[in-house]
Amino acid sequence: MNQEKEQKTKISMTADSGESVDFYVLEETRIGGTDYLLATDAPEDEDGECYILKDVSGPQESEAVYEFVEDDGELDVLFAVFEKLLEDADVEFQK
Repeated sequence: MNQEKEQKTKISMTADSGESVDFYVLEETRIGGTDYLLATDAPEDEDGECYILKDVSGPQESEAVYEFVEDDGELDVLFAVFEKLLEDADVEFQK
């Protein structure tokens, strides 16, 4: 059986310190007209921390602008959505 590994999309964000930080997108979804990403700080086949990012860019911006979701209620809802989307994937969630 020939199975191709799905390549994670890599995005780079600039920290407040000016340092570039890479994240790897595990899944994305759109809820209520807003795009969300489930991303990890670990490259392929490594364990890492997961983060939920929210696209806060305006319609006129050429590049997406993401912020970390920090609201506990919003995180709980999004966590459940991503868990459902990835229930068949080899991903283990821990809060």
